[in-house]
Order: sequence, then structure tokens, then C-alpha cells
Amino acid sequence: MEFGQAFSYVFKDPEWFKKVALTALISLIPVIGQFYVMGWGLEITRRVITHDPDLLPGIDFGGFLGKGFKAFIVSFVYSLPMILFILPIQLVAPIGVAVELDQETLGIVMIAVSVCCGGLALIYGILMAFLIPAAFGNLAAKGNIGDGLRFGEVFGLVKKAPVAYLLVLLGGLIGGFIAPLSSIACGIGVLLTTVYAATITAHLQGQAYKQAAGIL
Repeated sequence: MEFGQAFSYVFKDPEWFKKVALTALISLIPVIGQFYVMGWGLEITRRVITHDPDLLPGIDFGGFLGKGFKAFIVSFVYSLPMILFILPIQLVAPIGVAVELDQETLGIVMIAVSVCCGGLALIYGILMAFLIPAAFGNLAAKGNIGDGLRFGEVFGLVKKAPVAYLLVLLGGLIGGFIAPLSSIACGIGVLLTTVYAATITAHLQGQAYKQAAGIL
């Protein structure tokens, strides 16, 4: 893994500012803009995997929007267990009131459910932070939603290169700190750094996939 390269490769493209700025502007479109950025990032991951020398994509609205929708479906499916863990915590109080539990009993039940489901949600949240980058790598490399949802295959990628996917997570955390730092020009700076943060994660996803899949 070339961790530092994920932060520097963007600036080697002579048109990097134009590409990042246009993507940042597209990201302002409600919902669609977020799908587009996801697809744009997925294309970076694909280019890293395929050793494309031109790593930073230009504008391909329809193409990247389609890729982003696929990425959203994959991430949503992986998020479903988290929803199932959180839902009982949200429902226990109204259900307890509906069945007329006394306050002391309801309090004990709420604590028990919160501890149990909250603990499971925490454990799965950590696992999901490793699985989704691996799923995106599989999706980027092969192109089909089904490839991102091959759970055994995706888990196998993480198992083969856990440190690589830990670095993806670390890069994402660093990018998350970078994104809000630039608040100049009525928020335009934040948009640029947010898109830049996406390029970091996308590059590391490609690197991690290559290592896990044994691609030289």
C-alpha cells in the first residue's frame, strides 16, 4: 500500500482543479449529486485497479450517475443489518407504553435493549467499515451490483488484506478531518475539500483491492 500516494496523486493531473471543482459543483444537485460523486469515486477505484495512468476522471454525468446508483444499492444492502439493530432501540419505548409497562420495568427493558442492540450495532458498524470498501472494490473491478453483494467473496477480500482495509478506513478518517477545514468563499472551499477527501478513499479502495486480489 502506498498510503501517501492517495493524498498526492490528484495534484499530478494538470487539470486537477477543473475536474475537482466541476465535480464539487455537481455534488450540489440534491440526491443526484451525491450519486454522481459516488460513481466518480468508483471510477477512480477502477482506474487504480486497472493501472490506468489517468487516474482523475473528467465529467461523464450519465456514466458516473449509473455507477453511483450501483454503489448506493450495495452500501444500502450492507447497511440493512444496522437498521435492524437500531430499530428495536427506537421502538422499545412506544411499545412499552402501548402495553402499559410500569416506569421501572420499562426503564430496565430500555437499558437491556439499548445495551444489547447498541453493542451489536457497534460491532457490525466496525465490520461494515471494512466490508463496504471491499464491496466497492469488487464492484469497481467487475462492474455489476451482484459482484458487490457477493458477501463471501467480499469478506474473503477483507480477510486476505485486513491491514490494507484498515488503511482505507484511516484514510477516510483523515479525509473527514480535512473536508471541513476550508470554509472560505461561502463554503466553496468545503465542497472542494469534500470531493478531494472522496479521491483519497477511492484511491485507497483500489489499492486495497489489488492487494487482496493479488493484482500486481
